Amino acid sequence: DYKEFGKIVIIGEFLAVSAATICLLFILADMGHPDRVFYVLLYPHPKSIVFWDVQVLNGYLLLNIVSGWTVLEAERKGTSPPKWVKPIIYLSIVWAISIHTVTAFLYAGTPGRHLWLTAVLAPRFLASAFAVGPALLILISYILRKFADFDVGEKAIRKLSLITTYAALVNFFFVGVEFFTAFYSNIPGHMHSLQYLFFGLDGKNQLVPWMWFSMIVGIASVLILLYQQRRPSSQLLIAACTGIVVSLWIDKGIGLIIGGFVPSPMEEVVEYFPTFIEITVTLGIWAIGLLILTALLKVAVAVKKAA
Repeated sequence: DYKEFGKIVIIGEFLAVSAATICLLFILADMGHPDRVFYVLLYPHPKSIVFWDVQVLNGYLLLNIVSGWTVLEAERKGTSPPKWVKPIIYLSIVWAISIHTVTAFLYAGTPGRHLWLTAVLAPRFLASAFAVGPALLILISYILRKFADFDVGEKAIRKLSLITTYAALVNFFFVGVEFFTAFYSNIPGHMHSLQYLFFGLDGKNQLVPWMWFSMIVGIASVLILLYQQRRPSSQLLIAACTGIVVSLWIDKGIGLIIGGFVPSPMEEVVEYFPTFIEITVTLGIWAIGLLILTALLKVAVAVKKAA
């Protein structure tokens, strides 16, 4: 129903635009030099996962720019969106699955890194994305309601909270599957990374507090989401969505990436500390994404109010 979900669709598409831009900028940073990106485009190879990652991200970015701006232009003119934009919106949803799948393949296809070398990594990426994405949309919706007098509607928020609840449950189920596979099989390579993340390994344990904080906050947030499905509460929903975002950011951004490098293929445990340059580059990329999102939402809110 466009009347009930139209506003949240616009926010979701513009959030996707900023997120895809952030991902592309991180690829640019990972290359080391900006000019190296052209080699990915000039010398494509079907076995290059980075090449496919760049393609799906650019495709997703284009789909959301076209659909989001078309719907917003129709809203400005006071007309219904053209019929051809609806299939593009559905295509962008399917396309989102390819983004997380290809990104997971970047890690899952790396030999010698047992934490990543698992068939369940792509489903974990999808589950966490479908949990965090709607959670962010809910938080943005409440921010716009409070500071911009822009209400997306309670029905849309409740539907998003239901998606977040189910996706978060599936994500933590996959984490449990990883633990069972590693520790029941008692294969050292599969156990060591999880031991390092949650219990410490060879006296190295700098990520242990982060991971337990992530698990506790994440599980507590899921329980709150389940509770508020029966007794709706805006305050509880905001707290739960914030907890889900923080929990899964730590799980994926810190635990999965850093934990995958420990131990090394030579079974050495070397802990990682980000440098000042790495921190500033990361913050700069996030700032660009936030700037793009803010600018697009300002336009969307202005058009919706004028319509």
